[in-house]
Amino acid sequence: MATAEQIKALFKSHVAGDEDLFRSVALQIAAHEATKGNERLAKELRELLDKLKRPQQAAGGPRAVPISRATGELAGLVTASYPSVRLSDMVLDDEVRDRVEDVIHQYRQRDLLSSHGLLPKRKLLLVGPPGCGKTMTASAMAKECDLPLLSVQLHSLITKYMGETAAKLHLLFDAMSDTKGIYLFDEFDAIGATRTAGNDVGEIRRVLNSFLLFLERDDSDSIIIAATNFSGMLDDALFRRFDDVIEYGLPNTNQIRKLIENRLSTFDLSGVKWRDVDAAARDLSHAEVGRVCDDIARTTVLSGMTVVDGKKFLEALRRRNGMRPTRRRKKPRNERPSTPSN
Repeated sequence: MATAEQIKALFKSHVAGDEDLFRSVALQIAAHEATKGNERLAKELRELLDKLKRPQQAAGGPRAVPISRATGELAGLVTASYPSVRLSDMVLDDEVRDRVEDVIHQYRQRDLLSSHGLLPKRKLLLVGPPGCGKTMTASAMAKECDLPLLSVQLHSLITKYMGETAAKLHLLFDAMSDTKGIYLFDEFDAIGATRTAGNDVGEIRRVLNSFLLFLERDDSDSIIIAATNFSGMLDDALFRRFDDVIEYGLPNTNQIRKLIENRLSTFDLSGVKWRDVDAAARDLSHAEVGRVCDDIARTTVLSGMTVVDGKKFLEALRRRNGMRPTRRRKKPRNERPSTPSN
């Protein structure tokens, strides 16, 4: 059976004429019934929802859920979307994939865990170089868990007045109980920097302290994900508040090849020399390799060809590698970054 909060949310969304929120809550109810073994009821609910006319989808636009029509400030703090990317679409390190799948599995089986007095992992810290899949992981988890992705807008959250920022944080964490979803704090180092940093200011320290307090007290069913490129800047107290810290790295040789084959799957790659590609793509992130693939795909299509020019592809990879003003530290491809201490 639907919870009292879900029933109230259904009525509120109906009265407000908010079809997106109605659908989101209804899908949560269907998922809840499925985990309890009521597959027939869950299927009937999903079939009824499929019959609802979706104006945004008909127009080809993204689906978005207004988080709270009653509180105008909240709409400026988050952007909502329903990502379509799945975890199987991503090229990830095996350990990273296993740990992400574990979180998804625990979320799907949260009722079973609850019946044994246990809670699923749902507070994650993702660290690693830019462009290596942290934000995309949050999108894939939203899809796999059938939840909206709610990206927190840090530029709107942090103001020069501590009282305003704390009030917005309070509003945001309240929303996690009212609107179940995956809440993503991207570029989290903006508020998670160490409280002993020499260039830190009192206001930022107090913002971090407020965040730590809200994070520790949060007992909602939402999943909270913080992502940062600079784990060394984060306050040590943060790591103790997260259920898991997942570290991302640059793609290795096999991952680079898989990325390229996936991105250029409609083209003939017989002209590509993989040994040269590995050397040219060294130190590039997943996103950078993807952009080079998109560039070469456009070039190939516009030239009327179906075979990728191996020479041009290598030139594009080397050019991309040379764009960086300072080179990343050379690191063995299979080296894993050290885990922050608790």
